[in-house]
Amino acid sequence: MHPDFWQQRWANNQIGFHQATPTPLLQKHWAALGVPAAAKVFVPLCGKTLDMAWLAAQGHPVLGVELSQLAIAQFFDEHALTPDIRQSRYGTHYRAGAIEIIHGDAFALDAHALADCAAVFDRAALIALPPALRQRYMGALYPQLPSACRGLLITLEYPQQDRDGPPFSVPEDEVRTGYGSHWDIALQERRSIPPEHPGFVNGASRVDTVVYALHRR
Repeated sequence: MHPDFWQQRWANNQIGFHQATPTPLLQKHWAALGVPAAAKVFVPLCGKTLDMAWLAAQGHPVLGVELSQLAIAQFFDEHALTPDIRQSRYGTHYRAGAIEIIHGDAFALDAHALADCAAVFDRAALIALPPALRQRYMGALYPQLPSACRGLLITLEYPQQDRDGPPFSVPEDEVRTGYGSHWDIALQERRSIPPEHPGFVNGASRVDTVVYALHRR
């Protein structure tokens, strides 16, 4: 999607993808990854997700990256935090306590920027991207993460012909092809989302949510 699309969504408060609580599947599966205590976690396309606060509460420093300055401002305001601000070649960095968010383009991050990230959590980034950008995301951004990095990826699957994204349906074979050259992939859980659930994708005839554990070779 063009960056202006997401900027407009935030400006119009069209943020149905934002959850009012931390992701239950993150809470369920995170410990099984065995991410070391105090290890930094990368959260791409982070918005103002409460998952960052949950990860910080587990003892992890968090590095997010987000295109919308409004989303970043709302995150710190809603948590009553006043961030320190600095500039780098990656964008504007906002940091308060254990949480740092870069206002910039995730695709501009390189191995140096992500060198101390021992883990990655993606609930709403991959599924926000159309196919061409997904390939770039999996094939260009994720290889910048260091060896032995661990990750938790949550996707959606539904008949893509039912509706246009976002969120987009990302089938398992695409995940395995996109990440397989650099990551070991283990399917952790697949569950059907009932139509009355707030996570159901409007217009889809059926929706599954799928959880993968990733390990960087």
